[in-house]
Amino acid sequence: MTAQAPLRTSAMIASFADPGQRTTSAPFGHALVAAARADERIVGLTADLGKYTDMHVFAQAMPDRYFQMGMAEQLLFGAAAGMAETGLIPFASTYSVFATRRAYDFICLDIAEPGLNVNIVGGLPGLTTGYGPSHQATEDMAIFRGIPGLTIVDPCDSVDIEQAVPQLAETPGPTYLRLLRGHVPTVLDEYDYTFELGKAKVVRPGTDVVFVSSGLMTMRALLAAEELAAHRVDAAVVHTPTIKPFDEETVLREIDTDRLAVTLENHTVVGGLFETVASAVVRRGLGKQVTPIALPDEFLAAGALPTLHDRYGLSTRRIVASVLDRL
Repeated sequence: MTAQAPLRTSAMIASFADPGQRTTSAPFGHALVAAARADERIVGLTADLGKYTDMHVFAQAMPDRYFQMGMAEQLLFGAAAGMAETGLIPFASTYSVFATRRAYDFICLDIAEPGLNVNIVGGLPGLTTGYGPSHQATEDMAIFRGIPGLTIVDPCDSVDIEQAVPQLAETPGPTYLRLLRGHVPTVLDEYDYTFELGKAKVVRPGTDVVFVSSGLMTMRALLAAEELAAHRVDAAVVHTPTIKPFDEETVLREIDTDRLAVTLENHTVVGGLFETVASAVVRRGLGKQVTPIALPDEFLAAGALPTLHDRYGLSTRRIVASVLDRL
């Protein structure tokens, strides 16, 4: 009998990785399988989007613990809540827009209010698809940040995802993971980094600029820091993968200096990382200006991801130009 090759991501999934960049295929799916082998309570659910949220890897490895709920997101999260009530640990995947816009009430009242261990896995967060406003979840963190007790994780790369999954499973209450799917860049292994839920990490020191970033924008911040070095600008990068609860101590310690402070996020400027940082700065009375690099408060265009990232200021080129303009 010929051994079957391991499942990889769907070829239909666009990648935001730069040409030649190291990537890992379907890190979430493989991490979920590993976590489920260690904990028999873990189950996987999806709403007709298995291969588009990398849940198909789990489905093949553990078909008896995989549940396909069809195109019914409210049912998906209602069922996940019921499973959690019985002691199971569900990971329920769909696109972020469908979780936040279609199923909010079910997530809020069936999952968050009773504090159930349901892990919401949202694909296509922010500007990771060119399909336009129907699929671009540019406001997902703004919607979910107001739910009491909901943990929000915005991973940078495959390293973050692989290390976050078991920690999310162990977290007693509900969690939301902004899923990077498909061929996901592998970046943070070069920076002596480990993911710790609720913690921000200084992954690169610098004396002139401090980037506070989350999600794929930490990758861009690191690339921008390398390019800024050619302009004799020394940039630090603080990665904040957990948006809620937020590690104010680490971030404010880095913000409260003479350096230019810039937040970078793959999310609208409303209600995400920038406003989380800015509110912490105001509460502490730091009197520090913070410059946001984020998506605009508008519905975005459809198109190719590299073009859109450059148009809306998320590309490395645009980040470097923005910093040089402010120095």
